[in-house]
Amino acid sequence: MSLSIASSEKVHFPSPSGEEGIASRCWIKARKEAALALYNPFIVSMASGGLELDAFRRYVAQDVHFLRSFVEAFRMAEDCADDDDAKVGISELQKSIHSELGMHDSLMQQWGIDLIEESSPNPATVKYTDFLLATASGKIDGIKAPGILATPFEKTKVAAYTLGAVTPCMRLYAFLGKELHAVCDTLKLNSIHPYQKWIDNYSSDSFQAETLKTEDMLEKLSVSLTGEELDIIEKLYHQAMKHEINFFQAQPLEQKIIVPLFKGSNRAEQCLMLFSDFDLTCSIVDSSAILAEIAIRSAPKIEQSQSSNELARVSSADLRSLRQALEQLSDFEKRANGRVIQSEVLKGLNVDDVKRAGERLLLQDGCADFFLSVSVGLELINVHANEFVYNDSLSTGDIIKKVESPIDKIEILGKIMENCRNDQQTLTVYIGDSVSDLLCLLEADIGIVIGSSASLRKVANHFGISFVPLFEGVVKKQKQLDEENSGEWKGLSGVLYTVSSWAEIHAFILGS
Repeated sequence: MSLSIASSEKVHFPSPSGEEGIASRCWIKARKEAALALYNPFIVSMASGGLELDAFRRYVAQDVHFLRSFVEAFRMAEDCADDDDAKVGISELQKSIHSELGMHDSLMQQWGIDLIEESSPNPATVKYTDFLLATASGKIDGIKAPGILATPFEKTKVAAYTLGAVTPCMRLYAFLGKELHAVCDTLKLNSIHPYQKWIDNYSSDSFQAETLKTEDMLEKLSVSLTGEELDIIEKLYHQAMKHEINFFQAQPLEQKIIVPLFKGSNRAEQCLMLFSDFDLTCSIVDSSAILAEIAIRSAPKIEQSQSSNELARVSSADLRSLRQALEQLSDFEKRANGRVIQSEVLKGLNVDDVKRAGERLLLQDGCADFFLSVSVGLELINVHANEFVYNDSLSTGDIIKKVESPIDKIEILGKIMENCRNDQQTLTVYIGDSVSDLLCLLEADIGIVIGSSASLRKVANHFGISFVPLFEGVVKKQKQLDEENSGEWKGLSGVLYTVSSWAEIHAFILGS
C-alpha cells in the first residue's frame, strides 16, 4: 500500500462543544469504536443479508451468554443502589434484558440450538462477561469489594460504575439497529431480509426508549460523584466499547468480506493506493470555492438520465466540461499566489517559527490517529505540497509551486498511477472535502468526501454526480459480493461516498 498527500490549505476542525451529561460525553468520545462496530465484517455481512446462518446462530449463542451476565450485573447494581427509585428503575432495566433474552431463546428454539451442548463462551465473550461481573462486584482500581463497603454511598458508587459498564452496550446496539434499518430500507432489503427480526428489535422505539432509560439511570447515579470518579466511569465505558468490538471481531466468518478494505477479499492480489488532500475541513468555504461555484455553474448542465438504483459512469465529455470549468479556478488560484509572492508578505519568516506553527496545527479528530495507524503498512509515502524558498533560515518570500490548483492535483494523481507496478491490480482511494478535490475524487476507484461542503455538492450535482453514504455503499458492495462473487469498486462511476468523520474512514480501510 502507498500513500500520497496533496496539500493546499490548512484547517482547524473544532471539537464538539456544549454541556452534555456523562452518558452523552462518553458516547461522543466512543465514536471511533462505534464506527469500528458498524464497519465490522460481521455487521456488514448481516446488513447485506448474506451472513451465513451458522455464523448468525453462533453469534446468538454467544450473545445469550453475555446477556445472562448483563442480567446478573443489573441485579448486583440494584443491590448496591441506596435509593428506592433507583432500585425500581434498575429492576425495570433488568426486565428489559429478560425480554431480549426471550427473543434470543425463540431464535435458538427455532434452530434447535442447545446453548450448553453446542456453544460454550469463546475467549472474547468470557473477557467481556468477566469485566461486567467484576465491575458489578466493585473489583476495579480503588474500589473495595461490595461485602466490605463501609457506607451506602460507597455502594451507590459501585452501582454507578456498573451502569457505566452496561450503558455503552445498550447505546451501541441502539445505534447499530437504527443504522442497519436505515440502510436496508434505502436498499429495499427489509421485506426479504433474513435477519429482519434482529434489526427490528434493536431499531424499535421500545429498545431506543430502554437505552435512554439506561443512560438516564447512569446520570442519576453519577450526579454526586467527584471528577475522579466520573473519570472512572469514562474509563469503564471505553473498556466496554472495546470489549464490544472484540466480541464482534471474534465471530467466525467463512465467506468473502469486502471490509476492511486493507484486508478484504482479493486484497492480497491488489496494490492499495491511498491519496488524501491535506485540507479536510467540512465547514470553511473560501473565496476560491465561491468563485469556482460561479464559474462552474455557468458551464453546460449535465442532465441525469439514470434511475435512482443505477450508477451511471461519468462520460469523457462530462469530465472534459468539468475540467475546463475547474481550469478557471486554477488560473485564479495561480494569479492569487503570484500576488502573494509579489507582496513579499512571506519574506523573512524564520524556518523554526514555521516548524513550530506546523507542530501546533490542529487536525480533525481521528485524522492523526488514522495516518499513524496506516503508516505501519505503507510501502511508500509521498507528500506533494508547495514549499517556501529559504536563504539560510529566512524565507525569501518566493514559493516552489507544486500544488496550486485542482489541475495540479489530478496531474500528480495521474503520474503516480502511471508509475504504479503493472504486475498487480491497483485499487485507489482518494479522500477530499472541496471542489478542488473533485477531479481526483472521481478518478479514484473510491472517492470519499469528508464533511458537507455546500460548494462541492452544488458543483457535483450540476454535473450529475451522486453522493452516497459510505456505509450504504459498503453494504451494497457486500450484497453484490454475496450474490455475484464480485464487489469491485470502479472509478468514474459518477458516485462519491460521504462520511461524517475520520473514524468511519479508519473503520472502512483498516478495521479494528
